[in-house]
Amino acid sequence: MSRPDTDPPTPPFARLAEVFRVFLGLGLTSFGGPVAHLGYFREAFVVRRAWLSDADYADLVALCQFLPGPASSQVGIAIGHLRAGVPGAIAAWLAFTLPSVLVLYAVAIGASHFQGPIEQAVLHGLKLAALAVVAQAVLQMALKLTPDWPRRAIALAAATIVLLSPCKAISALVIALAAGLGASLPNTRTAPPAPEQKPHPAALAALLLFAALLLALPVLSLVTHDPVLDIAGRFYRTGALVFGGGHVVLPLLQTELVATGLEDRDLFLAGYGAAQAVPGPLFSFAFYAGMQLKAWPNGVWGGLLALTAIYLPSFLLTLGALPYWTRLKTITRLRAGLDLANAAVVGLLLAALCNPVFTSAVFSPLDLAIAAAALTALWIRVPPWLVVLGGGVVGVALALL
Repeated sequence: MSRPDTDPPTPPFARLAEVFRVFLGLGLTSFGGPVAHLGYFREAFVVRRAWLSDADYADLVALCQFLPGPASSQVGIAIGHLRAGVPGAIAAWLAFTLPSVLVLYAVAIGASHFQGPIEQAVLHGLKLAALAVVAQAVLQMALKLTPDWPRRAIALAAATIVLLSPCKAISALVIALAAGLGASLPNTRTAPPAPEQKPHPAALAALLLFAALLLALPVLSLVTHDPVLDIAGRFYRTGALVFGGGHVVLPLLQTELVATGLEDRDLFLAGYGAAQAVPGPLFSFAFYAGMQLKAWPNGVWGGLLALTAIYLPSFLLTLGALPYWTRLKTITRLRAGLDLANAAVVGLLLAALCNPVFTSAVFSPLDLAIAAAALTALWIRVPPWLVVLGGGVVGVALALL
């Protein structure tokens, strides 16, 4: 895929500033989740500015849905790279992510002081809203990623294993096993002819660094007992294994942080609920989660470490795979492996919906009715930010009654 040359030559710094400005506007206004983000991107970059053709944009979207990680952020990184090189990729990510990070910073500061009955009621309302959001994500992803009974069986098996297993790394193992099973099964798809592939040393280096960090960070953490390496490894691993969209950060980070005692469950779920109400990528929740760690590294530095670590795999994979996409999409076994990995992801999210989301939020029939009302509101396309706000208001109202 080549860099677009349809517009007159523009100085590199001007292109970089333009990328930052346009993505900052999108970061301030892009409500609605990754599918909506992709619609906003097409309007901004294909229709209004003609930075890409529709065909090139469709190719980018296909690549980023093929890779693990947050698809909309990866599309933004790729567009920034095509427009202004690696600095453009960084500028696009920073501008698109910054508004949501600042809002979640304020939420994290407030949440750490939520001790009184009213504040606890707000947290409870946010957890009920999070329950509705996760339930909707499970339903939507199941319809898309498990269209047949074999994949539904994989999803149910994955959910059962995760709920019953005490293993802290079970989420990653389930995804890996499902992908391996898919790649090893007999494949009836006809592969298109593979095109000639030129060498791309920088892209290959990015892919090798992605794999090296995925393997090295847990080992270094185990050997050195360094808390910074430990937290960086947990968030990097999460960013590297998120198939199926931003909502999958919930079960993966819950396994890495809450199940291991590194973070308070209630604050974690309340922050996840609040993250639905902000524009931009859901992965910004990592900043909140890093701030709320019980021990060092936490606070602002923990948030920055978490945000950097969870997004680094997206940068390395997107920039590394972009030149090889025409070759990758001809590998049918890889596609088959990803199909089953995505089915397993539905199971992981279903397990998280059961525990801890449901078990920590629903204590009475009234709680269940409120969560059902929130889910109904989401299903009839009430904006998620309004549902989350309503959850907090309902929590306060119940506390005052």
